[in-house]
Amino acid sequence: MTKQKANPPVPLDAQLCYAIYSAGIAVQRIYKPLLDRLGLTYPQYLVLNVLWAGDGQTVGAIAEKLALEPSTLTPLLKRLEAAGLVQRTRNPANERQVLVALTGPGRDLRSQAGCLGDMLLAASGRTPPELAELNTQLRQLRDAIYSQAGAWSLPA
Repeated sequence: MTKQKANPPVPLDAQLCYAIYSAGIAVQRIYKPLLDRLGLTYPQYLVLNVLWAGDGQTVGAIAEKLALEPSTLTPLLKRLEAAGLVQRTRNPANERQVLVALTGPGRDLRSQAGCLGDMLLAASGRTPPELAELNTQLRQLRDAIYSQAGAWSLPA
């Protein structure tokens, strides 16, 4: 039996996965003070973004857009509902589905959360076109990886 020589791991700072992961944490840290003032967590903010783009979606549709399991999303939605930002109801056309809709306060929060992008822009030291290009590249990378993993895909 031939013994294969193991390749040593790449240093953490040289790993793309770590750069993406730690960049995500850095973004969340920049957003945290404003999200705290709004009474939101970062995952709650993401859910609200999905609903601001299209109100009245099923739990499954929101979960798919955020690459989450519906069972992971449900407690988060319950907290948003308790805060008066969303309302969950059964879909009259399909009782197995739960629809999530923004309430008035949930819709109003959108205008207060708009400056999060400005915070990221200022903290990054990049121009809007540079960040837009980075966003495009990261989405393309994500989509390419998911196409190979066969799991999750975003609507076009």
